[in-house]
Amino acid sequence: MTGTVSRGQLAAAISNAVVGIHSKHYGKGPTKAKTYLIDDTIVCVMQDVFTTVERTLIEAGKGELVREVRMTFQYSLRDDFIEAVAAIVGRRPRAFMSQIDCDADMAIEFFLLDDGVTDVTQGNGGAS
Repeated sequence: MTGTVSRGQLAAAISNAVVGIHSKHYGKGPTKAKTYLIDDTIVCVMQDVFTTVERTLIEAGKGELVREVRMTFQYSLRDDFIEAVAAIVGRRPRAFMSQIDCDADMAIEFFLLDDGVTDVTQGNGGAS
């Protein structure tokens, strides 16, 4: 992002990007998402993430299967998530982790940023 942007704008842009990746690749995105910027960490918390097929499998006691497929799929999209965050904050994440909770119908995407000089909590997002 260029220019001076607030933490809230950065967080919203990250939420939108992560939801967009989910929507594009799962055919359905989460209905709620909120991103937290804390020092060099970014956590995107999403609710209502599962597809109808996944919910059916979870209700049938196959939550571990859903978890395995989701995790495999999420990590195959690792570069998409990392590039999206890097483009928004101006720093490349050096770590990406993804997790789901079948009972709560929630997921998180966690990013740890590289050692660049920009602190995302300052709201400048790596702007020049």
